[in-house]
Amino acid sequence: MSSGEEEKLGVLSTLSIGIGGMVGGGIFAVTGLTVEVTKGGAPAAFIISGIVALLTSYSYLKLTLRYPGEGGTVEFLNRAFGGGILTGSANILLLLSYVVLLAIYAYAFGSYAASFFPKPDRPFWLHTFICVVIVGLFLLNLFASKMVVKSENFFNAAKMILLLAFIVCGLATPIEWSRLDYENYVTTPGLIAGAMLIFLNYEGFELIANASNDVVNPKRSLPIAYLGGVAIVMALYFLIAMVVVGHLGFDQVKESSAHVLSVAADDVMGRTGYIAIAVAAIFATSSAINATFYSTGRLTYIIAKSGELPKELERSIRGQHAEGTAITAALALLIANFVPLEAIATMGSAGFLLIFFGVNVAAVRLAKETGGRRWISALAAISTWVALVVLCIEVDENVRTRSHLWILLAMIGLSLGIEVVYRSITGRKIRLMKRKNHDPK
Repeated sequence: MSSGEEEKLGVLSTLSIGIGGMVGGGIFAVTGLTVEVTKGGAPAAFIISGIVALLTSYSYLKLTLRYPGEGGTVEFLNRAFGGGILTGSANILLLLSYVVLLAIYAYAFGSYAASFFPKPDRPFWLHTFICVVIVGLFLLNLFASKMVVKSENFFNAAKMILLLAFIVCGLATPIEWSRLDYENYVTTPGLIAGAMLIFLNYEGFELIANASNDVVNPKRSLPIAYLGGVAIVMALYFLIAMVVVGHLGFDQVKESSAHVLSVAADDVMGRTGYIAIAVAAIFATSSAINATFYSTGRLTYIIAKSGELPKELERSIRGQHAEGTAITAALALLIANFVPLEAIATMGSAGFLLIFFGVNVAAVRLAKETGGRRWISALAAISTWVALVVLCIEVDENVRTRSHLWILLAMIGLSLGIEVVYRSITGRKIRLMKRKNHDPK
């Protein structure tokens, strides 16, 4: 959120961007879903998805050092693959994946806020709060963006303090370790699929690329921010999942999946803990929604400026790219209110896995320019592709979730359709962003 400011970013500030982007609303939204799908293997699922993210962050690191600037993922794909239809479609898919991410955060906000009301009334309040937070933060970004930027650090600090308190208290009180035994794991393909279902929890490290022009010492700060940030978040997620599984039975998790962290906190710290974590979830999801609005507004502007969306989306209102953000908000309202949470998570994680596969392949193709180790990026590309395939197979084999795969295919088809139709009408071609070079060696 601070990328619009002139001040430069040091090591801690850059690391904070990555951690803040990853530890957003996702951990509050899908932890319960993770336990439902992977049972006692939930902590391992976070490690598996984290390893895939860690490998991919290496590709981002090398590409960012060579091509710093606000273009980020869009620029990496454009430079590696040129201005073809598939490149443009991938950039549109990235934008749609952010829309899905926004819907997940809004769903989590609504779930935790609605948890303070009687159970029979919660469905009504869930959808009410989803609409309130999306519309409210859109207007706040448009008319009072400076106030939101200033509050971001407070929300991030409060979120981290409360989550760390949850972990410490959870580990300090008796845990049912038997639930974490291997006998309570699902099958290996099921565990991998469950891990990839929550991959969206790690996607936030890509925000570092968008702020890279403002980093003071990129050769020192960016490795710590990318690799260190993912490693820290892996440990955090592992411990959170361990506390949840250790304190709640699988049936309890299923009953309160959408706001399971506050229920686990109630078991650990009583009603005070329940309220504290629910408040942390509301802070975190609000902050994540706000950051996602900013990111998608910028992303829409960048994609439009590179020639893949109408020129009208290059305009700004009161310093904000409001038209793209408004479209994002409208789509997120539809998805959050009418698509089940598990389907939303599948769409988001699969979308980012596909995009990150493209970025990893881009890092392989551009290894001579970036000075990166081609084999690491190749391993990252293989891991993202295998993870995506396993996720799709598991979703397809489950009758209950098979329709989710069609939603994902529709999202991919829409990305391709938008690109083909837009190009045929306008004849615009992809343009590379102007940049400054950092020596990657």
